[in-house]
Amino acid sequence: MIELDYGNISTEKVGSTHGLNLPQVFEDYRDQIRDIVSRIYAEKDQPGGWKRWLNLGYDQKLLDELNAYAQSVKGRFSDMVILGIGGSSLGGYAMLRALLHPYWNQLSDAQRNGFPRYYFVENVDSDQINPLMEMLDPERTLFVVISKSGTTAETMSAFMISKDWLEQKLPADQVKQHIVAITDAQKGVLRPVANQLQYQTFEVPDDVGGRFSVFCAVGLLPAVLCGVSLSEIQKGIQNLDKVLQNPDLQQNPAAQGALLQYLLYEQGKPISVFMPYSYRLASVSDWYVQLWAESLGKKHDLQGNVVHVGPTPVRAVGVTDQHSQVQLFNEGPFDKVFTFVSVGKPAQDIQIPANQFSDVEDLNYLNGKPMSQLMQAEFESTRASITNNQRPNMTLTLPQVDAYHVAQLLYLLEVQTAIAGALMGIDPFDQPGVELAKKYTYALMGRKGYEGLVSEARGQKNPIGV
Repeated sequence: MIELDYGNISTEKVGSTHGLNLPQVFEDYRDQIRDIVSRIYAEKDQPGGWKRWLNLGYDQKLLDELNAYAQSVKGRFSDMVILGIGGSSLGGYAMLRALLHPYWNQLSDAQRNGFPRYYFVENVDSDQINPLMEMLDPERTLFVVISKSGTTAETMSAFMISKDWLEQKLPADQVKQHIVAITDAQKGVLRPVANQLQYQTFEVPDDVGGRFSVFCAVGLLPAVLCGVSLSEIQKGIQNLDKVLQNPDLQQNPAAQGALLQYLLYEQGKPISVFMPYSYRLASVSDWYVQLWAESLGKKHDLQGNVVHVGPTPVRAVGVTDQHSQVQLFNEGPFDKVFTFVSVGKPAQDIQIPANQFSDVEDLNYLNGKPMSQLMQAEFESTRASITNNQRPNMTLTLPQVDAYHVAQLLYLLEVQTAIAGALMGIDPFDQPGVELAKKYTYALMGRKGYEGLVSEARGQKNPIGV
């Protein structure tokens, strides 16, 4: 199982100014955490509560449908293009980056065992999509368009371009075989379009927001199409969920992580650094940034009071960022709390040759050592320096990077986020700050019904009158 070590947040490790009296904290918040965890799980089926993502790890029907579709198209497509943005993109990319060969797209078809290369179009920059189209074979390319509402301008514009490209290259009756839509079951713009054009479709379930959607078809379809075991993902979630449903703070790592980050935020540490020591987990940092920022950065609390709360998540990757950010982490402001992610066993290891520079004293200490030992030493030394500089930090440890444990990592962070939102007294499942920018985009692009926002969007009128 994934494990959390929070010892380096204690006053014994980082001092009374920057640390926490952990026994006292756990005693003080025991009852509140019990109530929060119990309430979150009690409301997981409540319509409009946006907590049904807690059920995704138990949806065997969806897994059967996804496995059946993947089997039906296996070997047919050499390339898969995922059209999505934010929660429709980051989770799926994080899983594929973690679970597939690091240079998957450079492997031959035989080396990939017939599974497709993958590409994520998550921007509206023509410098991304035009070169991609130039290298794809339309007869061997599958497009997966992901939008719950079907009105996401970035995704739908890329979809319109992709659909037109297929229509120009393929016979009309073949186009639908190259498009899969993941969208709302009933509502929205994309659903009737997909039904009319007879696309293969999968649902984004009700009350599952984008940044919590990685374990529905949004993240699982790209994974299974590339050969990832969905049963291992499901097993990892279910086994961890037994632990996370426990309302006892002493036994619940998601509750522990949420509480400690919340208290350090209240103590004047508004920056949350997420730093995995794994090349494969680098993109989990990007996913975490959206999860934490969009869920917890809010203007209003649940009573409607203006509070302007929210920690700022920062992406870092070990060991790369030891040579870019750790100087700031160690000697800059005391405004950060760190979450390291360590991996017990790498997927593969390589040994530094024993016969290189044996006569160079400053290099021969490396001879014959496995790279995993160097990675572990880099992690432990950075964590020690951070701790000795009185910077509170915690460590999540995965025994190895595989479908079972990566699923546990993502799921734990989702539950941690929900608990942190409850502690802050805000709604972690809405995103009003994002919606305003979307409306301004609609206005500037001439969408009907948004004409009145054009002047505000161009900065000619201050919408709050200040």
